[in-house]
Amino acid sequence: MCADRVTTAVRSRIMASIGSKDTKPELKLRSLLHRQGFRFRLHRKDLPGKPDLVFPRYRAVIFVHGCFWHGHDCHLFSMPKSRKEFWRQKIDRNRERDEVQRETLTNLGWRVATVWECALMGRSRLGIDKVGECCVAWLQSDEAALELRGREAEEAL
Repeated sequence: MCADRVTTAVRSRIMASIGSKDTKPELKLRSLLHRQGFRFRLHRKDLPGKPDLVFPRYRAVIFVHGCFWHGHDCHLFSMPKSRKEFWRQKIDRNRERDEVQRETLTNLGWRVATVWECALMGRSRLGIDKVGECCVAWLQSDEAALELRGREAEEAL
């Protein structure tokens, strides 16, 4: 086992404080889209996955995914050194759940976008203006899906 820099109690408190709503990347995107005149609902419980932003008028939803929690292949994700099996299983379950939710929403007639944290933050960020421009163009299109990733992840494709 690798030594942690903080005690188990402190680590537990840190992990418990990480929320799934109103994250910095989500707030940035919400603010920009609202300024652009888009109106949306937040975290609708009646939709699979409780999407971060729901645009009923466009029959579209946007998920803003944290790269760590959803196991994204970018510089913001690295598998923890301790309790490797626990974290591998947890992240794999998150990925599987994300896929099922996307498929279910699509089957219900919703268009689904995923904006990764690395598109908005970190050294590979596209920047909020570029992300906003892409989201606006997608919302106004008939495209079924959109995935926005940081520059490094895009270049690796």
